[in-house]
Amino acid sequence: MTFPAQLLRKNNIFPKKDFGQNFLIDDQTAQMIIKRAGIDKDDIVLEIGSGLGALTVQASKKAKKVYGIEKDDRLIDLLKEEVVKSGQSNIEIICKDIMKLNIEEFAQTQRKKLVIIGNLPYNISSQILFRLVENREFIKRAYLMFQLELANRITAFPGSKDYSRLSAVMQYCSTVKPIADIKPHLFFPKPAVQSRVIEVSFFDTPAFSYEKEKFLFKVIKAAFSKRRKTLKNSLAGDDLLINREEAEKILKTAKIDPVRRGETVNVEEFVNLAKEAWNSTREDKW
Repeated sequence: MTFPAQLLRKNNIFPKKDFGQNFLIDDQTAQMIIKRAGIDKDDIVLEIGSGLGALTVQASKKAKKVYGIEKDDRLIDLLKEEVVKSGQSNIEIICKDIMKLNIEEFAQTQRKKLVIIGNLPYNISSQILFRLVENREFIKRAYLMFQLELANRITAFPGSKDYSRLSAVMQYCSTVKPIADIKPHLFFPKPAVQSRVIEVSFFDTPAFSYEKEKFLFKVIKAAFSKRRKTLKNSLAGDDLLINREEAEKILKTAKIDPVRRGETVNVEEFVNLAKEAWNSTREDKW
C-alpha cells in the first residue's frame, strides 16, 4: 500500500476533521485485524469508511466479496487505484454515506448476512452503531475500530464510570468484546488517543417485537438523559409520558429503588422496568 501521507499530498488532498479521517498506515496491523475477525471465503464484507483501502485489501484476501463504502468523493479514485494495485478482483467501491445506505435492502441483494468492518469516525460512531443495531438481523457480526474512550463506553458494565445508554443497548442485543488495541502512530494523521477494535456478535433473534424493543430503548435513553438525577426524576418527562409519582410507582413495581441512577441499572432490570412502564401506560399488556 502506498503511504497515505505521500499519496494525499501528491493529490493535494488533506484529511477532513469533520469526517474524522485518520487513515491506518500499517499493513501488518490491518492483517492482524482481519485475521482476528476470522473472515472466510464465504463472507460478504461491508466496510464502513474504506479510506485508502488498508482494511479493504486485506479483507478481500479472505472474503468472497468486499464492498467498500466511502463517503468522501475525493478519495474514490485513489481508493480504486489502490484496489487495482492490489490485484484483488472481489472489491467493489461505493461512494455513499453509510447513514444513507439501506442495509436491509443491501443485505437482501446478497442473500446472506453481512460481516461489517470499519474504522469509524469518532463524531458519528454512536450513530453508526445504533444504525447497525436497528439492522442487526442482516448482520452476521461486526469488527469496528473506535477511539478508546468510546470503546470503553460500549463494553462498560453497570456501576462503572463509563457505563452508558450505549453500553446497555449493546449488551441487550449482542456480545461485545475487545480484540485489539491500536497505537496512534499507526495512523495518518496521528490521533491524540489510542484506538480499540471490538467484536460485536449480535444475538440471532430479537427478544421482543419491534414496538416493544423501541420502547425499551426509549426507557434506557430516558434513564441516562439526566445522568446526575435519580431514576424517578430521569424517567419523568415527555418521552415516556409519565410524571414523577407514576415513575416512582413503576420503579417500585419493577423492584428498583427510585433513588438509584441509570448507570447502576443492568440490562435485565431495564427490561423489567420497560415492561412495567409499558403496562402502566398502555391498554395492551407486555
